[in-house]
Amino acid sequence: MSLAQRINILRAAVMGANDGILSVAGIVIGVAGAATSNFAIFISGIAGMLAGTVSMAMGEYVSVSAEKDSQKQAIATEKQALKDDYDDEYDFVRQKYLKKGIKPELVEKAVHEMMERDALRTMVRERYGFDVDEFTSPYAAAIASMISFPLGSILPLCSISFFPHSIKIVATFIAVIIALAITGWAAAWLNHANKLHGTVRNVISGIITMLVTYGIGHLFAH
Repeated sequence: MSLAQRINILRAAVMGANDGILSVAGIVIGVAGAATSNFAIFISGIAGMLAGTVSMAMGEYVSVSAEKDSQKQAIATEKQALKDDYDDEYDFVRQKYLKKGIKPELVEKAVHEMMERDALRTMVRERYGFDVDEFTSPYAAAIASMISFPLGSILPLCSISFFPHSIKIVATFIAVIIALAITGWAAAWLNHANKLHGTVRNVISGIITMLVTYGIGHLFAH
């Protein structure tokens, strides 16, 4: 398995954990706003965890499968294009490198060597931006989500269930915010994005989710 494939699977795991934290936190905080029964809160959290686990796994499988099908179609299209008009495909790569300001003689040599070595790999990379051997497994992505979602769900579920009644909602808020800060940072790192912005954005979305669900639950309780 290539590094890119491993990173894609790790990304699915991080997002699965993040969704598990956020989804179940929203459910248990909302129910806690409407009911005081620990059993009712716990059962609602378990139901949300099970439903979310299946949903995330199936969603990841469908999403990655669709991406894989699209990549396979791109490869088939490029194979036919090379058969129909090799010179035109060759010129596409040559013009692309010329536009980058590379000297024509260097471009000619580089493109000739790349096309001679593996024309299909070169064209797929230059036209579509992926490697012909780097398909992410939909099964691996689904399994990663299926494992990480319930793991993420455990934090808000345990917080709301085992902290003393007087502080369980506040404690769950704090625990979820810390967890979302970690997963937000990890997701930003994997995506080579701004880590501060990614972390803050993730935390804010979690705070809004919990406030809204708690407010709705509290409204229906009165």
